Amino acid sequence: MLVRLIYCSRAQQPIDQALMDEILGASRKYNPAQGITGLLCYSKDIFMQVLEGSRAHVNRLYLKLARDDRHHSLTLLSFHEIEQRKFANWSMAEVALDKLNASLILRHSPLPMLEPFTMPGASAERLLEDLAESGSIQYR
Repeated sequence: MLVRLIYCSRAQQPIDQALMDEILGASRKYNPAQGITGLLCYSKDIFMQVLEGSRAHVNRLYLKLARDDRHHSLTLLSFHEIEQRKFANWSMAEVALDKLNASLILRHSPLPMLEPFTMPGASAERLLEDLAESGSIQYR
């Protein structure tokens, strides 16, 4: 059974390229063997991530993320069963939301910046889907 989990959190320190390289490197090493795919968005000190895969593997990873001291205020936005993946092309892709046109975020949020703590889970999911379809995704 496939599931999709979306969460957000706040970074312990401002997000820089070294931190992103560390997180994405670990994700891209770990996720393929577990059948986990997804997308990690970030802006200043906020993370929002979608994970897809088997219920057991996604739950295991979420519990691991909950213990990661690089972030805090981990908040589950959405968790549900899915028939197929929407983020299957990436073991973990990234989007730096500070570099995007604010109108894409405004379509799903009351503010022109990423603030997923105030967004309904369905809006967060639609924003992530729009990012995937817009060509905003980076995969280094």
